[in-house]
Amino acid sequence: MKRKLFKVVANQCGKIFDENILTIVWARRFAGYKRADLMTYDWDRFIKLVYASEMPVQLIWAGKPYPEDYGAIAQFNEIIRKMWPFANCAVVTGYELGLSALLKRGSDVWLNNPRMYREASGTSGMTAAMNGSVNLSLPDGWVPEFAKDKENSFVIQPADDSIPNDQKDIKEAENLLDIIDNIIRPMYYKDQKKWLSVVKQAAKDVSPAFDSGRMADEYYRIMYNA
Repeated sequence: MKRKLFKVVANQCGKIFDENILTIVWARRFAGYKRADLMTYDWDRFIKLVYASEMPVQLIWAGKPYPEDYGAIAQFNEIIRKMWPFANCAVVTGYELGLSALLKRGSDVWLNNPRMYREASGTSGMTAAMNGSVNLSLPDGWVPEFAKDKENSFVIQPADDSIPNDQKDIKEAENLLDIIDNIIRPMYYKDQKKWLSVVKQAAKDVSPAFDSGRMADEYYRIMYNA
């Protein structure tokens, strides 16, 4: 599954990814509140992560901004510019059904880091879990109903609501990188049994509770057949 995704990365970006390396994907609609660039807020620390020779990572961004969302377009272009020099960072264009499926099947970690209380649901995280990708997310949208930290997902600690948004961004970026450095990378490379248990538990917990069959059944029984 990784090989199929990495063919797209090679075709679009000219970068050759390694299927044995931890692969983190951020893929969804580009919008300011979704903070596609959160991982890069502490640039020095991001550089250390990107250049780590022990327990290395590969990072992929994908998605589309709305045509007239100029802030999101600028953010998208800035991420492309910043990631271009790194052999293990790629931005793939488009987010149609085929590419979306490849990203979910080929990633190890599915990253979701919106500003709190802005995420309505999070269906990409549900389908990622169904395809063996572990959610790394703030507890927003669907995540509080699903997540058991370090059992079926990894939960980013939110910043205190009393501080301004720019300070929240900095704190949550720090918390995100702490989880990657201290929990995800060591588990993936040094405790494969535990990693696989998280993958399997996520797939078990996400279905049938979050699949469309359950949703359609509830609509029929509770709403249309009332």
